[in-house]
Amino acid sequence: MNSAVTHDIAIVGGGLVGASLAVRLARSRHRVVLIEAAAPPQSPPSWDERCIALNDASQRILDDFGVWPALRPDAAAILATHISEKGRFGSTRFDADEAGIAALGYNLPLRAIGAALAAAMKQAGNLELRQPARVVALDDQGDAVLLGLDDGSAVRARLVAAADGAQSSVRTLLGIAAEQRDYRQHAIVSAVRLSRPHQGVAYERFTPDGPMALIPKPDDAASLVWTMPSEQAAAMMDCTDEHYRAAAQAVFGGRLGRFTALGARRAWPLSRVVSEAVVAPRCVLIGNAAQSLHPVAAQGFNLGLRDVAHLAERVAAAADPGAPALLADYASSRRTDRERVTGFTDLLVRAFSNRAPGLSQARHWGLVAASLAPPIREALLRQHLGHLGLPASRGVVS
Repeated sequence: MNSAVTHDIAIVGGGLVGASLAVRLARSRHRVVLIEAAAPPQSPPSWDERCIALNDASQRILDDFGVWPALRPDAAAILATHISEKGRFGSTRFDADEAGIAALGYNLPLRAIGAALAAAMKQAGNLELRQPARVVALDDQGDAVLLGLDDGSAVRARLVAAADGAQSSVRTLLGIAAEQRDYRQHAIVSAVRLSRPHQGVAYERFTPDGPMALIPKPDDAASLVWTMPSEQAAAMMDCTDEHYRAAAQAVFGGRLGRFTALGARRAWPLSRVVSEAVVAPRCVLIGNAAQSLHPVAAQGFNLGLRDVAHLAERVAAAADPGAPALLADYASSRRTDRERVTGFTDLLVRAFSNRAPGLSQARHWGLVAASLAPPIREALLRQHLGHLGLPASRGVVS
């Protein structure tokens, strides 16, 4: 192994969570290196490109990091969320006006977020990018961690932040176990054009086979995320666009008129991977490396951004970014939010993707309660907005 280059902080994984942390910490006095295994993706804008829904807390975080102005032109505002169950009349709806904010969140192309973060990283003076490079070895040296890379080079850092996904190589090298649950479902992600204006309303429609989400895009388009059993998804990926569009229309109904066009379909297997610990000596796991969730209610990336906000708040001004007390404080600060969201998403999947007798009535009255009972409604709205997990310095109690 060649002689190691020393940094204050090494971020492993250059996806949206890792890049967000790099952008924020590049504004600090720390020397930062970002290590990413894949070459930067290149994709042109398209009406059916893959998007991700940011809640209000995530928009605040990205604004604080200085990248929101670059993202705003591509953002489709989510002004309301409508939640229902197929075959039942019970439903609930949350509106931005009710919350006293301009939008509950925004639907943004992954391409646009990646491009904005990449541009911000290029402008950073104390950020080094190693890409493509893969971590293959990890050695705890007490006052630092030595990372061996697949090109024979090494990086020495006082803190390693692992943002390298659900199958995190850093987590494996640290010997940290993770709870894994295969939901035996796939999410088929596509987009549709609509014959009626969506008016900024996002829809989450639960069915016994899995939820369907329709999230506003610019103009007459919407992201369509349809979750179903894996064997059903395989058949749906093989069928014609006309058949798929008709099947999706039958599940969603006619609230927005007809689905007039269907974009490209992509399918992803769904599982839950929750790390048993989020810190180790001079190492921290964030984003999907700490917890990878079912996409129901669009919680995963938003939770990961709150990981970033809490970690950056503690690390940016710290004399020693990997100090044991600092990492213990970070882990404590994330425990409640992490347990709440991982439990909430798993409960939704189990409760709504279930045909057990009696559960349909319970689901129905749960939606009615969410609509009519003020304490339940307020708690769900704050959860939906991500406010329950924001650092206190952001003006919202965590």
